[in-house]
Amino acid sequence: MAIQVTYRRTSRLSMRIVKNGDVHVSAPIGMPKQEVERFIEEHREWIAEARKKAYERQTRRAKFYNQLPLKTREQTEDALRRLKTLIEPMVERHSREMGVRSSLVYYKAMISRWGVCNVKNRSICFSVYLLLLPEWCVEHVVVHELCHLLEPSHNARFHALMDKYFPRWKEARRETRRICKMEEG
Repeated sequence: MAIQVTYRRTSRLSMRIVKNGDVHVSAPIGMPKQEVERFIEEHREWIAEARKKAYERQTRRAKFYNQLPLKTREQTEDALRRLKTLIEPMVERHSREMGVRSSLVYYKAMISRWGVCNVKNRSICFSVYLLLLPEWCVEHVVVHELCHLLEPSHNARFHALMDKYFPRWKEARRETRRICKMEEG
C-alpha cells in the first residue's frame, strides 16, 4: 500500500485513505518535503487504523456481494433471468401509473449503484445485485429510477414524486442500507 503526496493550492496538510488502502496526502504548494514526511510519521497510528477499517469494510462488502454467485455464464444468465422476472412487471406497472416510458431497461453487475437512469436517452440500468434485497426495496429502486425520467436531479420535486409514487421510499432506503451493513457486519 502506497503513500501518494500531491501538492496543490490548499492552506493545510490533509490525508485520506482510498478504497485500496493507499494513503493520499494533499500538501500546500511549496511546503518542504521534510514537513510532509513529519506529518505522515506523526499520523502513523491513524493511518494503520484507517487502513485496517478500509480493509474490513472491503471484506464485508465482498462478502455481501458474493452471496450472489456470478462466476459462470450459467449463474449470470440465471440471475439476469430472475431479475428480469422481478423487475419488468414493476417497471411496466409504475411506468403506466407515472405516465413515463423508458427507451431501454437493461441489467449489469454494478456494485456502486442499485440503478442508473440516463435521462438523455431515457434508458435505465439495474444492478443484478438487487436480487440480494427484499422485493419492496427493489420496487423502491425501480420507482426511484423512473422518477428520474420526470425529474433528473434529487431536488424537492423529485422527493415529492417519490412521496407520491412510493410513499415508503425513505423506509425502503433505510432498510436497504441496514441490510447491506448487517450482511457486511
